[in-house]
Amino acid sequence: MNIIIGSDHAGFDLKEACRSFLEDLAGYDVQDAGVYNRDSADYPAIAHKVSGAVSAGEFTRGILICGTGLGMSMVANRHKGVRAALCHNLYTARLSRAHNDANLLCMGGRVLGVGIALEMVELFLKTPFEGGRHQRRIDLIEE
Repeated sequence: MNIIIGSDHAGFDLKEACRSFLEDLAGYDVQDAGVYNRDSADYPAIAHKVSGAVSAGEFTRGILICGTGLGMSMVANRHKGVRAALCHNLYTARLSRAHNDANLLCMGGRVLGVGIALEMVELFLKTPFEGGRHQRRIDLIEE
């Protein structure tokens, strides 16, 4: 599975922790789309870069992190075929995959601790989509 990850300045530290975590997990190819420091940055630029790559099928999944995750999720969901989920706990991370077939995880670097965020990333990547009645709803989103 290939993954693209990006953040603004507010999500930089959490992005770095997630990137390192993913690189240590076997089988994940991770592309860092920036930012590369804590200097002020506009989240839409990174969100468009990551979401565009997921939309184009260049990456299986994406992860976006800003201060709250709100801005990133708003931008990401404007891209065709992107189902970005703003998650704050393990339950929402699991159901975003199982019920919504989310392909992009959004998190807030200022609202989540590193430990829970890493657990959410792993759960997001390992939880399969259940299909069934949920597929009909995904189809309705894509119409």
